[in-house]
Amino acid sequence: MTELIFLVEEDPESGFVAQALGEPIFTQAENLVELRAMVRDAVQCHFDENQRPKFIRLHIVKEEVIAS
Repeated sequence: MTELIFLVEEDPESGFVAQALGEPIFTQAENLVELRAMVRDAVQCHFDENQRPKFIRLHIVKEEVIAS
């Protein structure tokens, strides 16, 4: 595997949550700096060293509501 993509969304109660696409990996943190570290740690725990992706991509989604 060359790349693993995480979908990152803001969560009003816990800061940010990240879920890997195609793998059962989920983590959360209070801010993006902590989330990056948590994602790396989760990937290292999930994959053996020789199976880990070379790149981790965070796809950060921000939902915005605009009154009409």
